[in-house]
Amino acid sequence: MSWVKTLARPDILALKAYEHAAWQPEFARLHANELPWRAAEDESLAGLNLYPEPQPRALLERLAKLYQVEKDTLLVSRGSDEAIDLLVRAFCRAGEDAVMICPPTFGMYAACARIQGAQVIQAPLNAADGFTLDPKALIGCCASAVKLVFLCSPNNPTGHLLSQEAILDVADSLAERALVVVDEAYIEFSTRASIAALVARRPQLAVLRTLSKAHGLAGARLGTLIADPEVIALLKKLIAPYAIPQLTLEAVLKILSPSHLRSLHRRIQDIRAERDRMAEALSRLPGVRQVLPSEANFLLVRFADPAAALARALAARLLVRDARGYLGLEDALRVSIGTSLRNAQLLKAWS
Repeated sequence: MSWVKTLARPDILALKAYEHAAWQPEFARLHANELPWRAAEDESLAGLNLYPEPQPRALLERLAKLYQVEKDTLLVSRGSDEAIDLLVRAFCRAGEDAVMICPPTFGMYAACARIQGAQVIQAPLNAADGFTLDPKALIGCCASAVKLVFLCSPNNPTGHLLSQEAILDVADSLAERALVVVDEAYIEFSTRASIAALVARRPQLAVLRTLSKAHGLAGARLGTLIADPEVIALLKKLIAPYAIPQLTLEAVLKILSPSHLRSLHRRIQDIRAERDRMAEALSRLPGVRQVLPSEANFLLVRFADPAAALARALAARLLVRDARGYLGLEDALRVSIGTSLRNAQLLKAWS
């Protein structure tokens, strides 16, 4: 029996997936109960009267090239959030299995686990050492019930990269015991290449990527899971049959052009430069205790009086993220890097 079959929920392994209408674009469609005419205002290429292609081939090919992986290792989803939910549903039985998280970190891992009825086990990052990952501590508290380990790098909300050596140490130590999922939502803003290339040699490793951040497509809701083909096949049993809307598909295929990728690199350089400028400026403000180093498109700022800082930002009609609910960040606010104008407005509000 394969390691995926050992880890996955037995009822999901036995599940017969819903059979969507056959996708044969060269045939006339009289099999999916679709209306044969477009709406008068429909200007899409394919027609919104027709169901979109499940796991669109053109999109998979484009993303495989973008992420430099094989097409059969990809699952496209409605943002990374859906992929997280699918992983938890596929591997965790309610009341029996668990996921492991390393707080302070992205809240959706725990949220999806609790919705599923899975236990959440915490292996906190080492705050005293700059929120580093301690592989020995994580592995030591990784009970047999843990089926998924979520690691976010660059981490949200702290902005720092986890050590790749530490990530691989965890993945290798938990091989065939758990799937280690590395969330790289912000990797484009960092100085490190994606770890996705290692999935082919380490099937116990999976990687989450998204177009929401660096690509500026948060409204498109397009995420990608890169994982062993057996994991992808399992999750295809659970994903909605027409998960990617036609308008999203057409927009993303149009936007992911060579010209977009050239402008992407320029925008990333602009964000990095503005991030560094903001980090220095914020660190000089009265009441700021610390600005954490960041490899993402945001900064985590610790204040002597975070409530007052939050109120002053709101008074200037600026929204920043209240991070005080995260473990060990009771004095922190998270600031996304905006335009030079917006950033200047925030600095003025906090001066």
